[in-house]
Amino acid sequence: MFTHLLRLIWNKKKQNALLMLELFFSFIGLFVLFTFLLYPYNNYKLPTGFEPKDVWVVNSHTEDQIEDIDSLQIVRESIRKVLLSMDKVEDVSYSGSNIPFSGNGSNTDFTYNGKQTWANVYTTDDRYLNVMGMELLEGRWFNNDDVASKDRPAVINVALKEKLFGGDDALGKVVGSDISDRMKIIGVVADTKDESPFEVARPALFHRLDTSNMRHHDTIVIKVKPDTDAIFEGTVAKALANTMKTSNLEIEHITAMMEKKKSQIFIVVTVLAIVAGFLLINVALGIFGVLWYNINRRRSEIGLRRAVGATGNAISTQLVSEAVLLATLSILLGTFFAIQFPLLNMGDLPAKNYYIAIVLSTLVIYLLVIICAFYPGKQAAGIYPATALHED
Repeated sequence: MFTHLLRLIWNKKKQNALLMLELFFSFIGLFVLFTFLLYPYNNYKLPTGFEPKDVWVVNSHTEDQIEDIDSLQIVRESIRKVLLSMDKVEDVSYSGSNIPFSGNGSNTDFTYNGKQTWANVYTTDDRYLNVMGMELLEGRWFNNDDVASKDRPAVINVALKEKLFGGDDALGKVVGSDISDRMKIIGVVADTKDESPFEVARPALFHRLDTSNMRHHDTIVIKVKPDTDAIFEGTVAKALANTMKTSNLEIEHITAMMEKKKSQIFIVVTVLAIVAGFLLINVALGIFGVLWYNINRRRSEIGLRRAVGATGNAISTQLVSEAVLLATLSILLGTFFAIQFPLLNMGDLPAKNYYIAIVLSTLVIYLLVIICAFYPGKQAAGIYPATALHED
């Protein structure tokens, strides 16, 4: 049966070439779309690395007016005490402005034993780990003992540890090429997403907020109790305005910031989904039209087969099988090109994405071909021998 179908396809190679070409390009198009749709989907399933719920961010730049560092420290501690005195505030931290999902960024290169890589840099205080709900995997977080450290303490995430140290222990290692930027690794935290829930976690390094870098890192991060309402947010804003003597305050919720990033990605995904939908519709119409045309041209052949004893089901099965075999040949050719992406590490995406995209594209093409070939096949099964031969 298989050899017979191949012979039929070969004998009509010019007629089948158009359909195979359409199926081939459809497969490639679906492969590209599925690859880019799977990437954000797989990333979204990965853990965020911290607890964004019930975390507020306060942005204000009034502290730039305070020139004396000691006075700045006093002001910050007074603000912290005011906030902690409120019954719905659990903890308060200071950090740089590049809070996750804020859109702000700060990164630089790091070296270790001649190996160089980049990482996002976060300036945080001793309370940041608890406020953000991050997971400490190895070592410790910053504390007051780090004030007298010879090398500046630093905490890195798993992604940066793998980049610099591979499977080796990172604790106690010193990164940096110059004496001025040497930092000693004291802890390792779980990877945290900073750009978007649909992005993979990037290499990150956290260093301690101190008097040398305090002036331009004035973002306040507040951990509040669950189900804290907007009324309390107004209370916090009023208390901070009175303490900081300013009305230029902006309070954001990290969950809202994360949802905003989600909506931006959803727009892109929606556009891709619409493109994929139009592609599927065009492919289905093309396959259906080509199969219908081929069947009409083969009415005499179908009538002759019916005359020599072929049943309607046999005719229908043959036509569907021919379409599936054509689809298989097109898919094999498309897979040859698609498999080059993971084999040659093209596109800088996980190999798993490409393999899943190949499988999904294959299933969609087969499903479309079977659906589109079924109705013309049933129509062909209903052709009577005498009618077809009379028309011929």
